[in-house]
Amino acid sequence: MNQSRIDTSLQALALLDSDIARAFAELGSPPPRSRPAGFRTFLNIIVSQQLSTESAAAIMGRVESLLTTQGTQPLQASCIDAHSDEALRTAGLSFRKIEYIRGLAEAVNTGQLDIDGLADLPDDEAIAAITQLRGFGRWSAEIYLMFALGREDIFPAEDLAVVTALGKLKRLDGKPSAKEARAMTAHWSPYRSAGALFLWMYYRGAPV
Repeated sequence: MNQSRIDTSLQALALLDSDIARAFAELGSPPPRSRPAGFRTFLNIIVSQQLSTESAAAIMGRVESLLTTQGTQPLQASCIDAHSDEALRTAGLSFRKIEYIRGLAEAVNTGQLDIDGLADLPDDEAIAAITQLRGFGRWSAEIYLMFALGREDIFPAEDLAVVTALGKLKRLDGKPSAKEARAMTAHWSPYRSAGALFLWMYYRGAPV
C-alpha cells in the first residue's frame, strides 16, 4: 500500500473504532512498508525469523553475497543447490533455517509453489499455499501478503508487537491472544492491513 492508501484506510478505520480515532489523531499515519514479490523476499522471511532487524539484515547480506558470487541476479531458487550446508552455516544460518531454505527452493523448482501465481489467488488460498511449506507459518504468509503483494485486509495476529500494541490501544491489562486479537479487529475489515501498520507504529510510540 502506498501512503495515500494507508491514510485513506486509517481515516475509514477511525470512523469504525474510537480507539483508533483517538490514537490516529495523536500519531498520524505510519509509513508504507513494502518488499518486492519473489524468491528473495521468501528467503528473507526465513532468515529473519526470531532475529532482531539488525542481525537479520547482516546475515541476509552474507547469504545474498554467497548466493550471487557467480553474478546471479536476482536471487533464484536454483542458486541454493550449488552451495553446501557448511557454506550456508558460515554465512550465519542455523541448520533448521538451511532445511527450510532448501525446502523452499525445492518447492519452487518443482512447481509445488508458484510464487508468481500467488498474486492471482484470494488471501486464504495464498496463505494456504505458503503455509504448506516447512518453516512458513501463518505469520510468515501474512507478512508476505501484506508487504510483497500489497493485500489490504490482513491482520498478523501472531505478531507479538501487534497484539501488545492492540492491548495497550484497548487499555487491556495484558496482550490478547491471537484468537482474541482477530475477534477484536474483525470490524476493521477491509482495512486490517493499515490497522496492523498503525499498531506497529503505536507499539514504538504510544502516547502516554
